[in-house]
Amino acid sequence: MNVYDGQRIAAMLRARGMNQTENIPDADIIILNTCAVRAKATDKVFSALGRIRLEKKPNALFGIVGCVARESGAEAFRRVPELNFVLGPQSYHKLPEILENPDTKLFNIDLGGLEKFDEMPQPDTSPALAYIPIQEGCNHCCTYCIVPYTRGREISRPFDDVIRDVTHAAKTGAIEICFLGQNVNGYKYTSPDGHIYRLSDLIGTTAKLDTIKRIRFTSSYPTEMTDDLIDAFRTEPKLLPFLNMPIQSGSQNVLTKMNRPYTLNLYIDIVDKLKNARPDIQISSDFIVGFPGETDSDFEQTLDIARRIKYINSFSFKYSPRPHTAAALMPNQIPEKIKSERLTKLDTLLNEIQRNFNESLVGKTLPCMLEGPDKTGRHLVYRTPYMQPCITDTPHDAPAPQLANIKFTAANKASLRGKIVK
Repeated sequence: MNVYDGQRIAAMLRARGMNQTENIPDADIIILNTCAVRAKATDKVFSALGRIRLEKKPNALFGIVGCVARESGAEAFRRVPELNFVLGPQSYHKLPEILENPDTKLFNIDLGGLEKFDEMPQPDTSPALAYIPIQEGCNHCCTYCIVPYTRGREISRPFDDVIRDVTHAAKTGAIEICFLGQNVNGYKYTSPDGHIYRLSDLIGTTAKLDTIKRIRFTSSYPTEMTDDLIDAFRTEPKLLPFLNMPIQSGSQNVLTKMNRPYTLNLYIDIVDKLKNARPDIQISSDFIVGFPGETDSDFEQTLDIARRIKYINSFSFKYSPRPHTAAALMPNQIPEKIKSERLTKLDTLLNEIQRNFNESLVGKTLPCMLEGPDKTGRHLVYRTPYMQPCITDTPHDAPAPQLANIKFTAANKASLRGKIVK
């Protein structure tokens, strides 16, 4: 979501005659687009702001947009008096106001509706991978999560508006569409004539566009994985065989405390249905270890579910108390040392599963999408249907197709190596 927001902000400023620079001393306006999902992310924002105010030229405008702006509010101005603007995640379309009135402070963290999507200009060109938000906010109110506070209650965008963005992206360079939402598979829009549109409808309509070759969505909530969406994996070949469906914990006790209202049996049943619909599908997840009250037994159950599902790519974190959340006030907060030990143990298991899956692909060939040069700048990286990076033997400056069949020749935990085959 932040990548999409950043792209739209850049397009808005370019439309006003500005050019993008990564060099802070050269910049006339400096924008930190922020995430507040963990305390560490918020801390990094204010650390960066401290460096920026020393590096920027005296008359440069700078400020923060996004979830940290919403979380910190006016306190951000107290902590960093040099800030010129603090705009929440639904207010960044107001940035032109600070350009027109540079001597004023701009502050807006209101949780509006979908106005930013209407007011922001479409970019002239689209990257090959286009992110398309289909909703804002979330209604699930997990006890550890700050999203309902920073982004508000769940609102689904009108179906026609989403398809307009998809069509524009397809016409301007996109070949892959990734639908975004805090609760993306909960998308539900009722048109004026009473017709109800779901995520499966967006997928089906998008798939009809010839220039779009790959479709995916993130991030999914287990109880919103409806039969029509599961069936889309069976019937739509452009929908990638990969799904991020966070479980967070393998303990029913912890899930209840998290306010995640699904049973482990329901979650496993959904995975089974997905694999019946698309035998080659693979699942990734998010995990939180050290949630308040988590026992050794609870944690072992998390290891058990990871072994059972065999998540091929997951994000795991130590529990981080966030303001405005119920879990921050719960008793039996887990000591940092125990959280770190549990995270290390879980990461070791997840890394082993990921490596085993990557190694199982060696010798196979899959259609992959060009991402760009590797870190060395010498070779090209493609992205597999399962989102793994694959470093090819193709020189970075050689002509290369956006989509190519890649035969995998080697693998490690983090990536694959391969060569383009006809």
